Amino acid sequence: MNKSSQNVTLEKVNQSLARRYRAEKRFRAYGIGAILFGITCLVVLFTDIIGKGHSAFFQTHVYLEVTMDSDTLYIDDPTDPQQIAGADYLAVVRASLSERFPDVSGRRDKRALYALISNGADFELRKKLEADPQLLGKTFGVWFLVDDDVDTYFKSRSDDGEGGFDGRLNEKQITWVESLINEGVMESRFNTTFFTSGDSREPEQAGIKGAIMGSLFTLLVTIALSFPIGVAAAVYLEEYAPRNRFTEFIEININNLAAVPSIIFGLLGLSIFIGFFEMHRSIPLVGGLVLTLMTLPTIIISSRAALKAVPPSIRDAAYGLGASKMQVVVHHVIPLAMPGMLTGAIIGLAQALGETAPLLMIGMVAFVVDIPGGITDPATALPVQIFLWSDSPERAFVERTSAAIMVLLVFLISMNTLAIWLRKRLERRW
Repeated sequence: MNKSSQNVTLEKVNQSLARRYRAEKRFRAYGIGAILFGITCLVVLFTDIIGKGHSAFFQTHVYLEVTMDSDTLYIDDPTDPQQIAGADYLAVVRASLSERFPDVSGRRDKRALYALISNGADFELRKKLEADPQLLGKTFGVWFLVDDDVDTYFKSRSDDGEGGFDGRLNEKQITWVESLINEGVMESRFNTTFFTSGDSREPEQAGIKGAIMGSLFTLLVTIALSFPIGVAAAVYLEEYAPRNRFTEFIEININNLAAVPSIIFGLLGLSIFIGFFEMHRSIPLVGGLVLTLMTLPTIIISSRAALKAVPPSIRDAAYGLGASKMQVVVHHVIPLAMPGMLTGAIIGLAQALGETAPLLMIGMVAFVVDIPGGITDPATALPVQIFLWSDSPERAFVERTSAAIMVLLVFLISMNTLAIWLRKRLERRW
C-alpha cells in the first residue's frame, strides 16, 4: 500500500469517526432535550396545581356579635337535646346581620345579605350551645365561615380593593363585603375545615377527611390481602413450582395481568363481589378487594425478582448445614429478599392509592358526607373525591380540587420515598 492510498484510508477513517462523534453528540443532545422537556412539563404542571390550590388551605371568616335569645331560638331548656337540635340558629345569625346593616330592607335584599354567610353557621352555634348551655341569653362574638362567592372575592382582591372576582355577587353584596373588610371583621384563616370535614355541596364546608379515611381503610384491606398472598405466590413459583408448561402459563398470565387496564378490575369486582356475593356498594372492603386483584401482579413480580437476587450460595450453604427446604426458604431466602418485597408492595400500594377507575365501577363515586368508621361504612376515596370536585360548577371547587391533588401527591411522593429509603437501608451487597 503506497502513501497516497494510506492517506485516503486515513481520511475515510477520520470522516467516519467525525460522523460518529456528531451522531453521538446529537443523540446526547436529544436525550438532554427530552429530559429538559419532561422537567419543564412537570414544573408547569406543579406550578399550575399549586397556583390554583394553595388558596384552598385558607378560608375567609367574618366576625359577628350574636345574641342567643331564647325566644328567637325557641329554647326553654338549654339542657334538652331535642330543643337544642331543633333550634333556629340561622335566625340568630340573620338578626346579627340585620343589626350590623340596619338600612337593608326588602325581602330580596335581606336574602342577598343573609347569603354572605355560609349556611353552616347554624352548626357552629349549635356546637357552642351544646358545649356550654350557659351561653343561652348571652351576647358574644363568633367567627363564621363566609359563602364561597365571598371567599373567592376576598382572596382575589388586592390590598387596595381592586381586582376582586365578583362572580355571582351583585353590587349591593360587594358593597356590604367591602364594608365588613374596612371594619376589620373579615380575615383569612387557616382552613381547618378542609382537613376535618367530609364532602359537602357547599365549597366552604367541603373537606377531605372522609376521602382520606376511605382511602386509608381501602389500603388497609389491600395490604392485608395482597402482600401475604403475593409473597406466598412468589415463593411457590420461584422455590417450589416445577418448571413445566402449566407454571409457564401462570407466569405469562401474571405478567399480562400487570398490564391490564385498571377499569377491567373494576368490572371484575362489580360482577363478582357486588353481583355474585351481593356485597354493599361504595364500601372500603369491596374497594380493597378490587385493588388487591390489581396490585397482586406487581407484588408477585417484584417479590420473584427479589427472590432471584438472593445468591445460590446462600441456599447451598444452608443445605450443607443440613437445613430442610422450608428452613432454607423461611430462615434465609425470604429474610434476605424482604427489602425488595417491601419495596414492590409499597410501589403497588402507591399505584392503588391513585386509582380512580376501578373504584368508580364499584360505586365509590357516591356523595358521602359522614366520616367512615370502618371498612363496611359507605365511603369514597381521595382520587374519586378529586374527580367529583373537578366536575362541580362552583369556582371555589377549582381550588379545592387542586388542593386535594396536592395532598394526594404528597402521599404518593412519601410512599415512593419510603420505598427508596427501605431499599437503600435494608438491601445487602453480595
